[in-house]
Amino acid sequence: MLRPLLFVSACLLAAPAVAQVHTPTSNLPVPSLDLARYAGKWHEIAHLPMFFQRKCVSDITAEYTPLADGTLQVVNSCRDKEGEVETATGTARSVTGRSGALEVRFAPRWLSWAPVAWGDYWVVEIDPDYQWAVVGGSSREHLWILSRTPTMERSLFNELRKRTEARGYDLSELIVAAPLK
Repeated sequence: MLRPLLFVSACLLAAPAVAQVHTPTSNLPVPSLDLARYAGKWHEIAHLPMFFQRKCVSDITAEYTPLADGTLQVVNSCRDKEGEVETATGTARSVTGRSGALEVRFAPRWLSWAPVAWGDYWVVEIDPDYQWAVVGGSSREHLWILSRTPTMERSLFNELRKRTEARGYDLSELIVAAPLK
């Protein structure tokens, strides 16, 4: 009689630990993002496939410039397979009450009233010195790992990848777009 009771007790005590293994880490935006420090040029190290990046094969960057109205101008650029530079210009705005949550629009300005024109751009992790960032969204369907430099240490990349998977992102199709050292 004692042995089954011990077994049941052990199972009950272990259940929260087992449940925790399968629960993704929070996917919330960082609680504090300094847009002035975030502004500038970022190099894409890796991303999940997105239709608007299908032509990009190298030199993928994003440049953020603060504007007088509190938004950021966004200029994304990359090289296609012919070596030509592709660019897209958009606007990023803060989501009220959520410092690390932004919305980005690449649609024409006259469509900015339409909620469908804006997409989530959540900074879910950032280096204290703003040297790298992990950007995703509420759906976990898009992801970018960014760096201030065109390369990243492999050990740092692997750690960010591991933490991003713990947030519930499926990285089976992750495209590494820059050299790892």
